[in-house]
Amino acid sequence: MSKGFDVVVVGAGPGGIAAATIAAEAGCRVCLLDDNATPGGQLWRGFRRETAGKSAHGGSYLKWTQRLRKTNCEVWSGWQVVGQPAPGFLRLEHDGEGCDLGYERLILATGARERFLPFPGWTLPGVTGAGGLQALIKAGLDAHGKRVVVAGSGPLLLAVAAGVKKAGGSVAGIYEQAPLGSLAGFGVTLAGHPGKLVEGALYRWQTLRSPYRTGCWVVRAEGHDHVERVTLTDVHKQWTLDCDWLACGFHLVPNLELPRLLGCRVAGGYAEVSALRQSSVPGVFCVGELTGVGGLEKALLEGQIAGSAAAGRAAEARALAQGLPRYERFAQGLDRAFAPRQELRTLAEPQTLVCRCEDVAYGAVKDCSSRREAKLHTRCGMGACQGRVCGTVTEFLFDWESRGGRPPVFPTTVATLAAGAPERVSE
Repeated sequence: MSKGFDVVVVGAGPGGIAAATIAAEAGCRVCLLDDNATPGGQLWRGFRRETAGKSAHGGSYLKWTQRLRKTNCEVWSGWQVVGQPAPGFLRLEHDGEGCDLGYERLILATGARERFLPFPGWTLPGVTGAGGLQALIKAGLDAHGKRVVVAGSGPLLLAVAAGVKKAGGSVAGIYEQAPLGSLAGFGVTLAGHPGKLVEGALYRWQTLRSPYRTGCWVVRAEGHDHVERVTLTDVHKQWTLDCDWLACGFHLVPNLELPRLLGCRVAGGYAEVSALRQSSVPGVFCVGELTGVGGLEKALLEGQIAGSAAAGRAAEARALAQGLPRYERFAQGLDRAFAPRQELRTLAEPQTLVCRCEDVAYGAVKDCSSRREAKLHTRCGMGACQGRVCGTVTEFLFDWESRGGRPPVFPTTVATLAAGAPERVSE
């Protein structure tokens, strides 16, 4: 089966929703697709029209989802992009069913994922990413009576801790690996973003009874068959906390697999784009975390710019783009402030897993000279996640560069892979 649209938007988070809405309002035939069951992405995950107004960012969710519903945009939920069978086409899969989707212009809003860094015990049950725990709680995970340590890096830590408290859990501490000086420097840049200052202050108020310490990080997690305690350090000393859950993530990295597969240039860890969010590939735009991790407002603005440009309204896109520099500076400040410290490179022991899919330990790859050599000798990066976890791990630990993209972007059926090139597009 094949179907064609003027504009296809991949990723139904805030940036993707804004892009699809603007393009559809301009009269384009638009398809918005996402692998989740409902639109919203991580930030708006679990929001509902009836209750969203009571949540942070609920107002923007209601505004943009209401606008989207008033358009003729087709929303395809539960579909994953697995490849590019021919120029101008994406190959999709949903519950084992394949489909080729044709497009004239393509907007990528595939978001970001957490950066995980290995330490002894990081694969124990009960150890999750910070954002992973947040997603579980939004999906209804009961936190009552749970002692939780939140650690790693990034502004997400406070939001996660506040979510744990709201869900009935007890936050034993919030531990940020970035030094206080870096956070103070970043705080100066927040003067131009008062809304973010208020949001951060609210999260801290909600977690005021839990210690918040900078320049601290997890050394190891221990337990028999589940995490029971966590050892932390501030360089000068170590201490151990009992816990039921450890939520640990080190800021965010963009999901660049699809842009790379399509040939988009990547520089400095992000997709290279013009002021109108046009990538190096004609007709392909990138928005949101793909161009820099900068939060909701940046994603919404970039979505509007790309949606306008894809709809042929370049003048409107250029006018909107004048507001980008402040958000780009904010994103750059985030990366500087929460960059992983060098001490985190030394935490893994020889038996500590680096590639969780293929059970490859640090000791098996530490003497390899490249990602390719590690794949050939140990299968590191060849598991179901296609290197999404260990790729960022080895990039940090060994400075191994990630090159290009390969199909399938996600695990898929042989039938989907074996389907021939699309012959025609039905309207």
